[in-house]
Amino acid sequence: MTIKGTVVLTMTALTALTAATSANAQAATPAPPDTSWKSSAAAGLTLTRGNSDTLLATLGATTGKKWDANEVSLGIDGSYGKSKIAGNNQTTAGSAHAFMQYNRLFNERLYGYLRLEGLHDAVAKINYRITLSPGLGYYFIKQKKTDLSAEFGPGFVFEKLGGINKSFVTLRLGETFHHELSDRARIWEHADIMPQVDKFSNYIVTAEAGIEADITADKRLSLRAVVQDTFNSIPALGQKKNDFTLITGIAYKF
Repeated sequence: MTIKGTVVLTMTALTALTAATSANAQAATPAPPDTSWKSSAAAGLTLTRGNSDTLLATLGATTGKKWDANEVSLGIDGSYGKSKIAGNNQTTAGSAHAFMQYNRLFNERLYGYLRLEGLHDAVAKINYRITLSPGLGYYFIKQKKTDLSAEFGPGFVFEKLGGINKSFVTLRLGETFHHELSDRARIWEHADIMPQVDKFSNYIVTAEAGIEADITADKRLSLRAVVQDTFNSIPALGQKKNDFTLITGIAYKF
């Protein structure tokens, strides 16, 4: 073989080796994490006419984003209900709720958080309740399809309950769980308990659990059912301690 032929053969081999190495490197490189905002809006409506005229409407929206060592989630929801029985009109629901939470990851599982939450409930005579709670959280499970986390820290409550202004310091213990049953169905659950530091008999418990299933091929439209429960050990005068709500409706992801 001539020197020229040897050089050509060597160059060809190096080119093939470089191309193969590049292809293997590209195949081995994992896809970058999705850092886009994930948002959804949900609505529900119950209407009856006849011996009783009732209306219950619910509306809510959530969004969230994860990037680097940061996690942000925001949400807002509300409900309105009324009934007319024997000519008597009565408001059965009238609430507005919003929250914002920011997490800063210290490592794969441990994080610090800051949560701000606001609530108005005309039926429960909660003119407003604003809760600010910083603290620490930990992911006991952190997988693609399942996560379970717990949070603990102080809380600061500012509220006007039954026309009376109050503010106090609480402890906050929170827990959140998500699980994908399949690529088209998922469940979730969240619970908080906040006892007043200098009066443990005064505490607030909130809980939510839901299930959702996609009904379109693009997975944007889904059916969902959600149960919500709020327990206030010292409610406004004349009000019950516990409020339970079952919501069914549709959700749209965008």
